[in-house]
Amino acid sequence: MAKPLMFVPLVVIVGFVAAAFVAMETKDPNDMPTALAGKEAPPVRLESLGPEAPFTDADLRDGTIKLVNFWASWCAPCRVEHPNLIGLKQEGVEILGVNWKDTPEKAQAFLAEMGSPFAKLGADPKNQMGLDWGVAGVPETFVVDGEGHIITRIAGPLTDKVIEDQVEPLLAGEGE
Repeated sequence: MAKPLMFVPLVVIVGFVAAAFVAMETKDPNDMPTALAGKEAPPVRLESLGPEAPFTDADLRDGTIKLVNFWASWCAPCRVEHPNLIGLKQEGVEILGVNWKDTPEKAQAFLAEMGSPFAKLGADPKNQMGLDWGVAGVPETFVVDGEGHIITRIAGPLTDKVIEDQVEPLLAGEGE
């Protein structure tokens, strides 16, 4: 006859596996909260990307809510979200672009092909600003209030659903 304590390890393992499956099913993989929410945005540390100067800390504190979008020419999801960024620009949303871990030539070719949704942009080829902002990969977009505080971070592409559910309420001042 088997001893009841023999089954304890099996029950514990089954419990852990079940908990992992429940967590995977209920957690949105793009829901990556930021420790910076509600805090002042870290310093803007960018190189020029093209003839214009990159955006600065002052641009984050001009009184208007804006998006700071980290992107790269080699990033397939960035290509997917790009038409939505163009659409947001056409609606009057200010988007500041950070070209992340890329070369200027490839970044400029991407923008020449796809169009630029960015009011201002700069390059972060060595991931200095990305590290400060907690960027894990691209695309990532931060919603920044007019005082330079991060409202939220959106990991992954800005799809129609993400824009409707997360971005538009913040732009309208409903989610602050």
